[in-house]
Amino acid sequence: MVRVVSRNDDVKDSWMFESLSDRLSGIFDKLTGRGALSENDVNEALREIRRALIEADVALPIVRSFTDKVRNRAVGAEVVKSVTPGQMVVKIVHDQLIEMLGSEGQPIDLNAPAPVAIMMVGLQGSGKTTTTAKIARRMTQRDKRKVLMASLDTRRPAAQEQLKVLGEQNTVDTLPIIEGQGPVEIAKRAMSAAKLGGYDVVLLDTAGRIHIDEPLMVEMAEVKAAANPHEIILVADSLTGQDAVNLANNFDERVGITGIALTRMDGDGRGGAALSMQAVTGKPVKLIGTGEKSDALEDFHPKRIADRILGMGDIVSLVEKASEAIDAEQAAKMAKKMQKGHFDLEDLAEQLKQMEKLGGMSGMMGMLPGVGKMKKQIAASGLDDKMFKRQIAIIQSMTPTERKKPDLLKASRKKRIAAGSGVEVAEVNKLLKMHRQMADMMKKMGKGKGMLGKLMGGMGGGMPDVDPKQLEEMAKSGQMPGGMDLPKGLPGGMPGLGGPGLPPGMPGLPGLSGPKMPGLPGMGKGKKR
Repeated sequence: MVRVVSRNDDVKDSWMFESLSDRLSGIFDKLTGRGALSENDVNEALREIRRALIEADVALPIVRSFTDKVRNRAVGAEVVKSVTPGQMVVKIVHDQLIEMLGSEGQPIDLNAPAPVAIMMVGLQGSGKTTTTAKIARRMTQRDKRKVLMASLDTRRPAAQEQLKVLGEQNTVDTLPIIEGQGPVEIAKRAMSAAKLGGYDVVLLDTAGRIHIDEPLMVEMAEVKAAANPHEIILVADSLTGQDAVNLANNFDERVGITGIALTRMDGDGRGGAALSMQAVTGKPVKLIGTGEKSDALEDFHPKRIADRILGMGDIVSLVEKASEAIDAEQAAKMAKKMQKGHFDLEDLAEQLKQMEKLGGMSGMMGMLPGVGKMKKQIAASGLDDKMFKRQIAIIQSMTPTERKKPDLLKASRKKRIAAGSGVEVAEVNKLLKMHRQMADMMKKMGKGKGMLGKLMGGMGGGMPDVDPKQLEEMAKSGQMPGGMDLPKGLPGGMPGLGGPGLPPGMPGLPGLSGPKMPGLPGMGKGKKR
């Protein structure tokens, strides 16, 4: 999944493939609206797809290959005999898009004797040092590996100090700095220290240049010979377009890369580098950077990205994100409270904070099927992440007693709270109304009605143990756990987002299901079950 969320409040959430996704959506809407398709219809659609891919900065040979493969399948008997020819063309494009992106995701391979050396290469300014620290943090926290980072960059001022600071921030060990040592000496010292210290993984952050030159390549080759890395990861800036693809080819010819990490996937670039990289270089994109924060790093899943580009959502990645971001202990406590029918304003504030952890409203909704076509309606409703911050500020302006007993909030108290949080009294009233609606919903769910009650009854309020692969298979077949159909359009069919696989401590997005949230016109209630 590419969940691309900017953490800066002044910057709107965006997705690198948004423009391409919009273009393809319009093309497919024309196709699926027709009962039958002629060869001319398919050819016209392919011309538009070709233009869309070229505008997205996909390499021209890849565009040609892509459209030729789609045409060969789309004008054959496979489509003609199909009950829904338009949808069959969409499926063919989807399959080819996955093939272009690399079919299966390939994470960093740690299947080697410890310590496993991973060499990070790339140009200066591509985000190499930051990405090194993100990978180390991920391996330490998620994979429970003992990781040592070492900076081999002796040219850029304070480069070694930067990695040391990032290590301290993320509680990852870094090799002590010794002035005067060269990159090869540091690499050898790092491998020796890792063996003596019982480390599982050594991340070698090599030096970069403004552009590729002979001394850089000689240095990379010498470091490779000294450390014998199991993986050589090229860090490339996705906003540089086809230059990133050329860079990958150059590094691969001289050093031999095993995979690619694309940074700044939360930018507003055209996405061609990510789409072309695997097909042109033959090297898999393994990781993508989706923001500045230390946890903004994700595995590259070709199918999930293809799903999102074609507006099919990415439920599996959303569930994975939830399982990583949400405190299971806190979720269990809240689930037990809700089973008893308790849901106070502190609980609401906790939910809003959890949504922020998942990338905010726009980040979450971008992973839901069909939501892309409703962007204008969502924007008009004022549904943004600043709204969450305002609501949290309102709750924080209350006394602990008021949060636990909202009934105490009469006119004079509301005025004080509004003044303290910098909003109008009407905003306070909206929040309280939303809370009442959610509290009523929680009471019903806590009694065992609906998906949340089933989840809590089956798991005692803990984190649902969902295998992402199993979930992906269910998503392919159009079914989610519990026999639920995947939602069509906006997720009215799901109990908020606390439905399949999501922790009971996060029962739903207010207003997207159950009671209608004030200020969200037209989003309506969920389907009755």
